[in-house]
Amino acid sequence: MSMKITNTTIAWALKTLMSYLARYYGRKVILLLDEYDTPLQEAYVNQYWPQLTALVRSMFNSTFKTNEYLYRALMTGITRVSRESIFSDLNNPMLITTTSDEYCTAFGFTEEEVFRALEERGMGAERETVRFWYDGFCFGSRSDIYNPWSITMFLRTKEYAPYWADSSSNRLVSELIRQGTPELKMQMEDLLSGGSLDVTLNEQVVFEQLKLTRDAIWSLLVASGYLKPVTRKWDSASGRYAYALKITNHEVEMMFDNMISGWFPADDTAYHNFKEALLMGDVDYMNQFLNEVSEEMFSSFDTGRKPSQKAHPERFYHGFVLGLIVDLGNRYLIRSNRQSGLGRYDVMMEPKNASDHAIIMEFKVFSAPKDKTLEGAVENALLQIETKKYDAELIARGIPKERIRHYGFAFDGQRVLIGEAEALADD
Repeated sequence: MSMKITNTTIAWALKTLMSYLARYYGRKVILLLDEYDTPLQEAYVNQYWPQLTALVRSMFNSTFKTNEYLYRALMTGITRVSRESIFSDLNNPMLITTTSDEYCTAFGFTEEEVFRALEERGMGAERETVRFWYDGFCFGSRSDIYNPWSITMFLRTKEYAPYWADSSSNRLVSELIRQGTPELKMQMEDLLSGGSLDVTLNEQVVFEQLKLTRDAIWSLLVASGYLKPVTRKWDSASGRYAYALKITNHEVEMMFDNMISGWFPADDTAYHNFKEALLMGDVDYMNQFLNEVSEEMFSSFDTGRKPSQKAHPERFYHGFVLGLIVDLGNRYLIRSNRQSGLGRYDVMMEPKNASDHAIIMEFKVFSAPKDKTLEGAVENALLQIETKKYDAELIARGIPKERIRHYGFAFDGQRVLIGEAEALADD
């Protein structure tokens, strides 16, 4: 027989437990609350945020505010939550962030400790490979901190693997990147190619602003340990420090690779065929592939068919298609949202080989008053390419107009329609 536990019972659970400990041992209790925000991240992704924050607010009030059994508390997490959400009853907790020097060696193993452990296990020859895989976490002025779980697992198994990345939940990061702007996806591609990204970090960005505040994702990725600051300088214009960020280490790079590959179908043949169809002008296959993927993988939250959510379907599909073609970078210069002619195109693919066609893509979300039909939305996308003269940049680079393909993508929720300009379809 199952017993239903009420919110009141949960809210008072920690205080009740601490009262037992205090009375038994005759002293007040030290409370260590690790990863307090992990349940909140799941609530945010799965859309039961208001219900959970109401419960957590009550729990924190009884545990930290009105708890005579509490001596001292330490809470850890990677995302801040606004005082209005759950911290309204706490008296000015002291915040220590990843850029603070205070306790900078207390969050992981230092390189000296790791190398000493390797020597003790007779694995000193592995130092450089261990550094490549697991080094790079930064706390304050220390840039040589190693994740303890990865190191202890490697010492135990003597095999290299993404131990920490596989043990953590990456759903929030995955959702924010997957639903982010095309510019964000291009920045991620640069990072995964070994490049760096210059940003100003706002460590005061709170959880609820992650989808609303520009560049908030980078603050989250630094706090999570997925990116590391390699340089820092004061930016007087913003009143914050400007950082150059890079992927933390090889373990994190593998995590991102696995995350991004998980967005696409497991059938690599179909994925490869889509790219070939794009290059060859096989619009029928492109439509078949993208509609099958949309039906199987995309939710109404992603594609904007849920009125209660402020979704950006055009941005979502733009970013998804950009992700599909990003590994064509060996054949094409791929640019997004750049000025050409009389406006800004969505995606341009400039061939590195003269035998390949150039490609311009325009994305449109179906609007009943303006487009009438989904086919009308495709026609309007193709018309925009022509009237805005998006070809201008390519033509200026010596590419003949007849070697430029125009694709219009139209979206209505999970329905997708792709068309190619008639003048090029028979080329």
